[in-house]
Amino acid sequence: MDLDRTDLAPVINRLKRAQGQLAAVTRMLEEGRDCKDTVTQLAAVSKALDRAGFAIIASGLEQCIIQKDATMSTKDLERLFLSLA
Repeated sequence: MDLDRTDLAPVINRLKRAQGQLAAVTRMLEEGRDCKDTVTQLAAVSKALDRAGFAIIASGLEQCIIQKDATMSTKDLERLFLSLA
């Protein structure tokens, strides 16, 4: 299943933002910053990645429904969804 790039523009932006947040977490650890602040930022990165994954799966699910894409079965989509859980 190929996803439409225009639908994924917000996901790509979210991933780029998460990449920057992850770099900040690494710097925080290297600088010996406060544990609470570091974990808070790490949780934000994790949440951003989860949301990006769910958005990708939602786009794929929508595409499968609209285009009747036979390359992805319901079981395949279920596995993808559960891999994020």
